[in-house]
Amino acid sequence: MKFSDLELKPSLLKAIRRAGFEEATPIQAQTMPLILQGRDVIGQAQTGTGKTAAFGLPILQALPPRASKLQALIIEPTRELALQTREELFRLGRDEHAHVQVVYGGTPISRQIKALKHNPTVLVGTPGRILDHLQRRTVKLTDVQQVVLDEADEMLDMGFIQDIEKILSYVKQPHQTLLFSATMPQAVMKLGEKFMNHPDVIKIQAKHLTTDLIDQYFVRAKDYEKFEILCRLFDVQAPDLALVFVRTKKRVDELTHGLQARGYNAAGIHGDLSQSRREMVLKRFRQGKIDFLVATDVAARGLDISGVTHVYNFDMPQDPDSYVHRIGRTGRAGQNGISVTFVTPDEIGYLRTIEQLTKTKMQPLRLPSDRQALQGQLAASRKQIEDLLASDLSKYTQAANNLLDEYSAVDLVSALLKDLTKDPSTVKVTISPEKPLPYKPKRPHKHQRRDNHRRPRRNNRQRPHKQRGRRKHK
Repeated sequence: MKFSDLELKPSLLKAIRRAGFEEATPIQAQTMPLILQGRDVIGQAQTGTGKTAAFGLPILQALPPRASKLQALIIEPTRELALQTREELFRLGRDEHAHVQVVYGGTPISRQIKALKHNPTVLVGTPGRILDHLQRRTVKLTDVQQVVLDEADEMLDMGFIQDIEKILSYVKQPHQTLLFSATMPQAVMKLGEKFMNHPDVIKIQAKHLTTDLIDQYFVRAKDYEKFEILCRLFDVQAPDLALVFVRTKKRVDELTHGLQARGYNAAGIHGDLSQSRREMVLKRFRQGKIDFLVATDVAARGLDISGVTHVYNFDMPQDPDSYVHRIGRTGRAGQNGISVTFVTPDEIGYLRTIEQLTKTKMQPLRLPSDRQALQGQLAASRKQIEDLLASDLSKYTQAANNLLDEYSAVDLVSALLKDLTKDPSTVKVTISPEKPLPYKPKRPHKHQRRDNHRRPRRNNRQRPHKQRGRRKHK
């Protein structure tokens, strides 16, 4: 389904194009028409499948012009998800001038109270802090038309069920309730039955990765080692068409410029590129005029490019489903593909989680030596020379003969090969360091509260156990 089929505002369609979305994901295609009709919806889909836009675009569509009161409330389980959702809504609603505010624990509530006085139209937050504001009357839900419970299974596992029920009790007027969750346990369904009006239930099956045609490898490397290793792999593996995934727009620019400086035919795409520039880069990549395309997950969403032989995860994907999405770009149409994932020492836990999801154990990749990399470059250079020899060289015959009078044929060919190959020592490239993903192997116990504002301060000392007898005073 195309987003243009949904009759969204022109400003939202413009933002969608700017974000690089080409067509709706399954969860978006099946839930958005229902949400736009005003129906309550329960949507089940894995993380990384576009759930934020699935509820975010209809919320932005429904915002009345020049609204001065809160219209929509989005409840997220963690501070990180709340910030991500706020950023996504800000990006999609920039042309709508949507006023989106985020509240979460762990920061001074006074700053949030001050910001809330500017009358946001959309509020995103964690359950405990939202409830705190409601009890202080710094947030009022009297005009809210839409309520979203995002990652509902996570919130229930983290013990937020009572907070959520209290929050929903503040919404007295008729409104639309949307619930999104990666899994659909009975507790989530009961929540829907209690607070929703005959919801439509949409379940998107998790994609199962077909690994038969994709050889999956991983490379252990510290962040500062990645670039040199990537260049060696390019030289030895000689991909016909390769996608390189990184985590941030800054990394796209730095890695692209570094590869170009080393002589690789590379280009990059990310969310800050204009639509025309993005389309031009993708067209050249499809035509094989660009060998290496560096991209973020968001920029690569919706891409359907045949002939990709290699996928390199320069940065570890943020969730297992993104990994499946990334490497699924290769191994298509019966052709074999190769994926290589760079893993820093602190990210091994993510690697194991991905292996569990895909039911495939990645193989460690032996790093190419400098000699092997040079041999790979020389093989590529020979191919370039052979292509040149097949062209018309008559204009250069006299100059060639003059050079042969002064130098040996071996010296001349050696000079040509040196020019065609890339000596790393002559072109220094520095990529800004990126922090490893924060891996938390264990989820909180379902009865354990995890809202940030309820945590004790780090400098608070625990009281010692009470002892019998009188306490000694200094």
